[in-house]
Amino acid sequence: MTLDDAAIERLVGEAQAGDAWAFGRLFDHYHLPVYRFVASRVRRPSDAEDLTQLVFVKALEALPRYESRGIPFGGWLFRLARNAVIDFVRTSHEHADLAQSADRAGTDAGPDELAVTRQEIDAVGAALSSLTDDQRDAIALRFFAGLSAREAAEVMGKQEGTVRGLQFRAIAALRRQLGIEEPEASRTPTRLEQPRVS
Repeated sequence: MTLDDAAIERLVGEAQAGDAWAFGRLFDHYHLPVYRFVASRVRRPSDAEDLTQLVFVKALEALPRYESRGIPFGGWLFRLARNAVIDFVRTSHEHADLAQSADRAGTDAGPDELAVTRQEIDAVGAALSSLTDDQRDAIALRFFAGLSAREAAEVMGKQEGTVRGLQFRAIAALRRQLGIEEPEASRTPTRLEQPRVS
């Protein structure tokens, strides 16, 4: 189900007036992206499910006081999710364990394929842990939750250009950490590679 900004705004107004169906539509629209964001930051799927539920309970409780103030409802909701994850990580000292994804990935795969998948996921997990918290948030919001740079900026309370910069630096760091070559077309030649002008 996709909703445009006007439909979301209308549903928020109806939900604020006590319409449970309208809140249910908002839940249906945002549940999976919020869950993917939360799941990318915590260890166990059960914790991600609990935190996602907590986010929507908090949203329902705070909805009567919600005002746009330049931040769309989705940005406000992901800000609640981000804060819930920060609180959870502070109190439990847990971080995302991508290795669990290997256990769930392709039960039809043979032992060799599972071993390779496990190694790749371990490498990605180690690379992600080398990023700053802001870089990890930018990556999680942009790629796991599927938010635009503008939406991620609203959630993080930063400028869109700052989030794009965090994303760019995070991807570059992940490429270096994982030994992935940068595509030739996007690479800037070094001084030694630049042609000489006579």
